[in-house]
Formats: sequence, C-alpha cells, structure tokens
Amino acid sequence: MRPAERSSTEADAVEVIFVTAPGDEVAHSLARGLVEARLAACVNLVPGLRSIYRYEGRLHDDAEVLLVVKTCAARASALEAFVREQHPYDLPELVRIPVAGGSAAYLDWVREGCAP
Repeated sequence: MRPAERSSTEADAVEVIFVTAPGDEVAHSLARGLVEARLAACVNLVPGLRSIYRYEGRLHDDAEVLLVVKTCAARASALEAFVREQHPYDLPELVRIPVAGGSAAYLDWVREGCAP
C-alpha cells in the first residue's frame, strides 16, 4: 500500500471532533487546554458560526465558534471528559468523525501530538 493509503488500526486511528463554544474566549481556552493536555494535536477555531437549534423546548439563534479538533481515537474519551468538565454548556456539542485517509505525514504528526 502507498503511505497515503495506509489503513488505520484502532490503536493509531485519527478522529476529527467538532465542538461549538459560545465565544472566542471560551473557544480559545478549550483549544489551548486540549492541546496543552495532549488530548489534541491541533484545534482550529472557526469564528462567525451561527447556530439555530431547538433546546429544552425553545428555539435558539446564537453566535458560536466552531472548534475543529484533530486527535487520536485512543484519546477521544478523555477529550470528551475534558470538554464536558470545562465547557459552560450543559450539553456541549461533541461529534466524532473517524478519518478514513489523508496525508500520512500529517496523520503521523497528529498521532505524535496527542500521544500521552
């Protein structure tokens, strides 16, 4: 197999996790904490997000920041626990997406960045 097509085993799987935050300060704090704790290799902050959703029977229309978190699947449970503990929302968004492929060098960098 060519390096870019290497299949991931559960032990070296990479995931992207989406988390929304109510503003820049919270998003930055979460992102920095995740990377410092090696729960994520990288977190992109995407400002200007607008979320329209129903929660507790009410319609909401809120400005948010999207965190795009790159991590190792083996660290995802600890990452989720960190977000739940540090996030101001009662029910923070935590959506995990397995990475099926990509640049082998980049995926190795992610694995290195979130290795305990």
